[in-house]
This record gives sequence, C-alpha cells and structure tokens, in this order.
Amino acid sequence: MIRVALADDQVLVRAGFRALLEAEDDIAIAGEASTGEELLALVRREPVDVVLMDIRMPGGDGLWATEQIAADPALAAVRVVIVTTFELDEYVARAVRAGASGFLVKDTEPVDLIRAVRVVASGEALLSPGVTKRLLERMAVGLRDAPDEEHLAALTDREREVLRLVGQGLTNDEIAERLVLSPLTAKTHVSRIMAKLHARDRVHLVVVAYESGLVAPGWQE
Repeated sequence: MIRVALADDQVLVRAGFRALLEAEDDIAIAGEASTGEELLALVRREPVDVVLMDIRMPGGDGLWATEQIAADPALAAVRVVIVTTFELDEYVARAVRAGASGFLVKDTEPVDLIRAVRVVASGEALLSPGVTKRLLERMAVGLRDAPDEEHLAALTDREREVLRLVGQGLTNDEIAERLVLSPLTAKTHVSRIMAKLHARDRVHLVVVAYESGLVAPGWQE
C-alpha cells in the first residue's frame, strides 16, 4: 500500500486529490496538511511514502518543508512531488536541490497524477511527461553560473555517457537501446552513478548533468 500525504492550503484541492487517490486499491491517504509545519509534523508522526506538496503555503512553505524532509535521515524514504502551476515557480530549482523527486501541474490529468504517485513510490523520479522536462530545462539555467565537473571525477567514461542520457530524460530502457546494452546493465550503471554521486534519485542526477555541463539547456529528445 502506498501511503500519500497531501499538503496544500486549498481545501478543495486536497479534497480532489483525496477522492481520486482513495479510489485506487493500492493507495491510501496518510493525512492532510495546510501548512509546511503541519506537513512536517504529519510525516514524522505517520508512515508516509509520497507527499504531494504545494509550493506556496503559509506556516512554512513547500520549499521549506521539502528541505526539512530531505535533511532528516529518519525521513529518507519519504518522496516529495511538487505540485505547481504550469508557469515555472521561482522556488522550483531550490526544491529539486532540496530533494524533490518530481513535479505535477495542478490541472494534470487524473491518470497522470495516479501514475506519478506510483512511479515516485517505486523509487524512481518523475521525469515525464514533457512538462517536467521543460520545467527542469528552464530551472537549470539558474543552478550554476559555470559548469563544474569536479564531482564527476569518480565516474568512468561509460558512466558519464549514461549520466548525460539520464540528464536528457531517458528511461533505463531508452538508455539501453541507445547504448546497445541490456536494460539490467543500464539500470546497474544508473545505480552505481547514484551511489558515487550520493544522489537521492534521478532528479538529482539530472541536476548534476546540468551543473557539470554534460547537458545544456535546450537539449532535444
């Protein structure tokens, strides 16, 4: 069972998410919060797998709450999905670096919301649909003023190549096809890269790919 916490200061938004998710046999709502402080207390009190987090909330916004969750070793298993408007929120880049595992727009299709919860709960990052790629691409401009490859020194040439493809939003299967590898080998490469770079998930690998200059804003699929 996937346990989801809803964090949004709009009651109707939470009610809509709750109704949609509770209709699924494998998803349960662990609780709701209208402020960042309430959300943090909730995830420390109740077992939670995924948080659907609004950025703009009173009493500790979504950015602050995401940073607190990412910084707490006891909450290492909690995955945060930022729920934002279509326009890029000025805090999204910081949320990614704090540990957010994906993004959704508030008018997303119900099937995409349900899929997002399952994908993130499985330990993957939500790097699709295309709106997330555009979001990462746009926010990447402000991550660093200049490329920094120092933290890639531990990677092999093949791992750098895999990281570049992760940064372009490719799945393990797509990486395997591109590099003529088995899907298991591609997955192993990604896991080793995450371990070497101490990355929380694939979203952090995307950030590293941009920061290091392996991927530049404006890449094409």
